[in-house]
Order: sequence, then structure tokens, then C-alpha cells
Amino acid sequence: MFLGDPVTVLLTVVLCLILANLLYGRKRNNFKNFPPGPKPLPVIGNINIINLKRPYLTYLELWKKYGPVFSIQIGGQKMVVLCGYETVKDALVNYAEEFSERPKIPIFRDISKEYGVLFSHGENWKVMRRFTLSTLRDFGMGRSSIEDRINEECDFLVEKFKSYKGKPFENTMIINAAVANIIVSIVLGHRFDYQDPIFLRLMSLINENIRLSGSPTVMLYNVFPSVMRWLPGSHKTIAKNAAENQRFIRKTFTKHRDKLDVNDQRTLVDAFLVKQQEKNVNVQYFHDENLTMIVSNLFAAGMETTSSTIRWGLLLMMKYPEIQKNVQNEIEKVIGQSQPQTEHRKSMPYTDAVLHEIQRFGNIVPMNLPHATAQDVTFRGYFLPKGTFVIPLLTSVLYDQTHFEKPHEFYPQHFLDSEGNFVKNEAFLPFSAGKRSCAGENLAKTELFLFFTSLLQNFTFQASPGEELDLTPAVGITTPPLPYNICALSRT
Repeated sequence: MFLGDPVTVLLTVVLCLILANLLYGRKRNNFKNFPPGPKPLPVIGNINIINLKRPYLTYLELWKKYGPVFSIQIGGQKMVVLCGYETVKDALVNYAEEFSERPKIPIFRDISKEYGVLFSHGENWKVMRRFTLSTLRDFGMGRSSIEDRINEECDFLVEKFKSYKGKPFENTMIINAAVANIIVSIVLGHRFDYQDPIFLRLMSLINENIRLSGSPTVMLYNVFPSVMRWLPGSHKTIAKNAAENQRFIRKTFTKHRDKLDVNDQRTLVDAFLVKQQEKNVNVQYFHDENLTMIVSNLFAAGMETTSSTIRWGLLLMMKYPEIQKNVQNEIEKVIGQSQPQTEHRKSMPYTDAVLHEIQRFGNIVPMNLPHATAQDVTFRGYFLPKGTFVIPLLTSVLYDQTHFEKPHEFYPQHFLDSEGNFVKNEAFLPFSAGKRSCAGENLAKTELFLFFTSLLQNFTFQASPGEELDLTPAVGITTPPLPYNICALSRT
């Protein structure tokens, strides 16, 4: 996928430097007792030392030099990076309110208008998050019915894999579709066929935007929006894709409104539309713009992270066939040929450890979603003014060598004791922590277990002949594995 031709990026940088020097050259951000960091250059800040495709790798190196709380400057934007489990947990849990805001990032402000849950602020965010959590609980996460829905989808996925008869295929869109159908059923009340052209189009728009959001050209747009806004680039593609996605969503809930029965609410959209009719202090937040963005947020977040984790899981099972065999042996012992149920998990310590290690090693959201300080705060001896852009670096938590014996290896023993019992690890924070933690964490855990065990119950996975298994993550705001072919050999 195009992420910015090197020549185009270079020319764009040069143009940005010339114009931004005029626009921002005199701007200074001098804070007393601010965290240390590399000295920024005029206009560009520290862009010259950052790995633009994988900035989290640069931050890991700077952690070694400047300690667990340091600053970095991208253009004129100062940021604070938090590294290591103790530091990140301290900020997000012990100072939960102080670090509960989101920074105003141009590309996300453009497409969300600061509505919804992921990139909203203040009271709007609080009201929308409360509604989203309670409704997900009512229509899914707190009911056995969601397990039935997931298992039904597992059956569709298994049949799809069987249709390839052991021949190589690329699994990205198939797994995206299976996982997306779970959140679609909660939000819209139905599922899509994997070949539905509208469904395929929506998923491709989301996938492209997630990849482009982490590209160098979009980073430059976020640094110099007043300049880049007039230039072609990935930021234009993201805006166009988001607009198409939002048009579909608005059209869908218009149909729900026409058939709404307040006494028979079946979906999240129904629940929101009923809220619009209530007379209470928060009714001002229940408008169509917020509904559009909540559905968009849930569709993207509910599909991308879980499907990417499953794809990492299958890739790692092919890479380490002895681990795959151990999981299958435990499935045979505990589940046999029965339908997997979440209650089986507590009797499957090895599989549980493997799933945890897939999430840890896969490191799906390495940069976390960025935070901002909601008020002035003194944290670990440093003063962070209200509105400070903060990156709680999840990579540094999941790969923290003080908590994981072999952080850069796939090693399920991170979650097993000497007798093979499952053990929790406090530094396991793939869903982040605090007030901005993942709203769909419980749903995701259920999906991961049921999809993973169903697939390994039915198939042994191997690489296609002659294909090298590459564990390099893709570029984007999330980091799935690079596309790969897979052979699903039936075990039944």
C-alpha cells in the first residue's frame, strides 16, 4: 500500500520547512521543569531523528538515554513519552483523571469532529463512553447470547477455511469479516456475508485508513496542518474514506429510526435513538453526529485489533508448530469435538498462556492511543501543563524486560509457572489502563478465545510451500502482521 513516495515525502518536507518557518518560526514552548529530551531543531523539532514509519522504535532507544519520562518535539508540538510498566501504570491508574484527555490531532479532528468515544473530549466523551459501555453490556458483553453469536460466526469461519481444501490463501479480509460481524450484530442487529460487496468496501476503507494514519505523510500533516491541508497526500485519502464510511452509517440508522420500537430495543443504534427522545440533562449529547462516530469507532476498533491479534496467532502457530500442537492437545483433552465455551478457558492454562503471549508479542497498538493532561499535574518530579500531549508507550510495557524474561521472543512461559499453571503478569496491558482503556476489552477476550480455539480444533496451520514466515509488523496506527498465505489442513 502506498505510504508516501520517498521523493514526494522529501519535497513535502522541504516545502513544509519553508512555509512553516514563516508560520511557526517565532513560536516557543518553554515549560519550567519539563521532562528532558533531545534538543529540537527549529521548525522540524526532532523529526530528523525519528523513525517515521515506526516511531515507537525511536522512543524505546530514547528511553535508554533519558529515562522513563522524557520529551520529544514533532514540529512545534512538544510531547511527553512514558515508558515501562511502573511509569505507565502510575500515570493511567494512579493519576487517572489527570491523564484522561485526548490531544487534538488534526487528522482525527478532521474525520471525527471530536464526536464519538475515541477522540472526543470533556463531558461529551464521558457521556458517550458511559452510554457505550452500558449498551455493550446490555446487548452483548454481559450475556451468554454474545457467546452464541461468536460461536455461530466461528462456524461460518471454519466453513470458509474448509472451502480452500488445504490450498494457500490470504486470510486478512476473511478474519476481518468474521470479527466485524460480531460488533455489527450488536450495533446493527445482523451479520454480513463474507462476500457482500458493501461489507468488503467498508472493511477496505477502515483498513486503508488505519494503515495510512501511521504513515510519514500523515505525521507531517499533523505537524503542519495549515500547510499540508492544501497539498495532495494520504490525509486527503483518509478524509475521503471516512466520509464514505460515515454516509453508510447515517443511511443505516435512518432505517432504524423509521422502524424504531421503544419497547423492543435490539441494537446499540436503537438504544441511542431512544435516548434522543428522552428529556434529561444529557440529551444534548445524543445527536446524530455522536451516533455516527460511535458506530464508526466501534466498527473500526471492534474489527481491527481483534482480527489482527487472531492473524498474529495463526502466523505464530505456523512459525512454532510445537506450540500449535501443544494447544491442540489441550483442546482435545478439555473440549474434544464439542463447541468451545468460555468456561473451558479456566481448564486450559497452556492455551490461555499462548493467547496472552500472542497479545503481548503482537503488540497491536504499540504507541497506545495518545493521551493529554486534563489539568496541570506534577508527575514523577516533572511539571506537565494542562493539555500536554502524552504517549503512554504500550510497547515499553509489553516488552518490559523487568517483567518479561524474554521480551523479544514468543515465549508462552511468561504466563506459566514451573508446574504449568497459568499465572497473571501485571505488565500485561494490551488494552491499556485507566479511564481511556479499551471499552470492548471483555468482548475482545471472549472473541479471541472462541475464534482461536475453534480454528485450532478444526485445523492445523502451515505456511504455503516455499513461503518465509515474516514476523515484521505492518506500518500503521495499529501493527498487524504483514499479509501472508496460509494452509488450513482439516483435522476432522
